[in-house]
Amino acid sequence: MSRYIAYVGSYTDMNDGKGLTVLSLNAEDGSATKQSEYTVSNASYVAASHDHRYLYAITDLGVVAFAIQEDGDLKRLNSVQIKGMRGCHITVSRKNTYLVVCGFYDGKVTVLRLNEDGTLGKIADQRYHRSPGNVTERNLRPHCRCSCFSPDEKYLFVADSGLDQVRIYKFDHDAGKLDGLDILHSKLKAAPCYIRFSPDGKYFYVLKEQLNQITVYSYEDSRRGPVLNLVEIQSTLAKKFNDYSAAVSFVITKDGKNLIVCNSGENSICIFRRDIETGKLTQLKVLPISGVYPKNVGVFPDGKHLFSVNQESNTLSFFKVDMETGQILMQHKAMKIPQPSCAFILELPEQ
Repeated sequence: MSRYIAYVGSYTDMNDGKGLTVLSLNAEDGSATKQSEYTVSNASYVAASHDHRYLYAITDLGVVAFAIQEDGDLKRLNSVQIKGMRGCHITVSRKNTYLVVCGFYDGKVTVLRLNEDGTLGKIADQRYHRSPGNVTERNLRPHCRCSCFSPDEKYLFVADSGLDQVRIYKFDHDAGKLDGLDILHSKLKAAPCYIRFSPDGKYFYVLKEQLNQITVYSYEDSRRGPVLNLVEIQSTLAKKFNDYSAAVSFVITKDGKNLIVCNSGENSICIFRRDIETGKLTQLKVLPISGVYPKNVGVFPDGKHLFSVNQESNTLSFFKVDMETGQILMQHKAMKIPQPSCAFILELPEQ
C-alpha cells in the first residue's frame, strides 16, 4: 500500500521552530502526524525533484538539498549560497538538471546547476529585474515571486509582483542561461504572484495578489515564441466580501478538474471547477479555513481531503472536501507548526 508524506517549510526568525517538518499522511481519513523535523533557517518554500529522490528548501543564504529516504525522512546533502537575499520560491527542471530560485527582496532570478547525485552545484546564471522608477505613491520595485517552465521547458516564466509583469525567458538547457524574450503585462498594482500551467499544458494561469483575481490564458508555442491569449478573469473572493484581502497561491488538482486559491485577509480558500477543454473556471465555494493568513494548500491524493497552511495562526487546518460542489467540512484537530509557509505532498514507493 502506498504511503504519503508532506514536507512543510516554515519561517524560523521569530520562533523556536526547526523550519522543516515531515508529516505522515493518512490517506483514508485525511489526518496527519508529525514524523520528523530538520533545522533549516526560514524554509519559506520546498520543492522536490521530478523523480522524487531529492528535496530542496529555501534557507537564509541560499538553498539546501536533501536525499529522500525510503520512509520519507531526509538526509542532508549540501547547501549553496545564491549571492543575493533570501529566496521565496523554487522550480526544478523536469530532468533534474537545474533549479531556479526567485528572490522577493532583491528581484533576482538565480539558476543553479543540479548534480547527478542530487546535490546543488554552481550558479549557472542570475538575472536582476530592474525598476523603471517611482509610480504614484509607491516605489515600483521588483519582487520575483514565482517561476515555472513552459510545458516543453523551452521557456521560463517569472511572476514579478512589484513590476506587475510576468517575464518570459528562453532557457538554454546546455548552459543554464536565460535570455529575455517577452513580457506579459498586468494592470498597475495587480501584483501577479503565482503562475502555473494546466496539466495538459494548454492553459496558463496567473494569480493577481492585489486584485484578488486569477487570469486564464490559452497557450501555444510559435516560431516567435509563446502565444498567450486571454480567456477569462475570475475573482477569488466571496461576492459579499468588501474588506482588504490578497490572493496568495493556488494549486491545480492532479486530474486538472479543480483549482484552489488561498486568500489572506479574507482567510479563505476558493474552490473552482476547471473545464479541461476550455480552461475556464467556475467558482464553486469560498469558505473560511479557521486560521489566519493561509499561504498554501495541500491536497491529499484521493482528492477528498486537504489541509491549509496558516502562517499567522501557526497551524495546519484539515478538511474533508467535495470537489464536485466545493463544500468543505473541517475535521481533526488543527496541528501546531510555527509560522508554516508551504507544503509539498509526496507518494512514497511501495515497499
